[in-house]
Amino acid sequence: METQKFESTGLVYGYLWGGGEGAYPARKLEANKKEDLLKLANEGLDGSLDSGMGYESLIGAILEIKTITTVHIKGKPFINKETDIEFIGELTEKQQEFLFQTLMNY
Repeated sequence: METQKFESTGLVYGYLWGGGEGAYPARKLEANKKEDLLKLANEGLDGSLDSGMGYESLIGAILEIKTITTVHIKGKPFINKETDIEFIGELTEKQQEFLFQTLMNY
């Protein structure tokens, strides 16, 4: 039997209170389907995806999505983890590059 689950972490990018733009950690999300996880993340661009910093408004995010596959062989679980990067929202190429570099240095 094989099961999958999806987890994401990452950075949200938005307009800061008082001016300017910036990035802060996104809250962790989990779902049984990647489509459901991306739906949760996109819905979170209403302001709930940030991990408590608070923005005037969010522009987008970079998500590090882990696909966790578990296979049971002779009663023992074997786990495989793969990671993909996804951008969501209305990010410019420059904002995407900033988020990618920041995530890699985080």
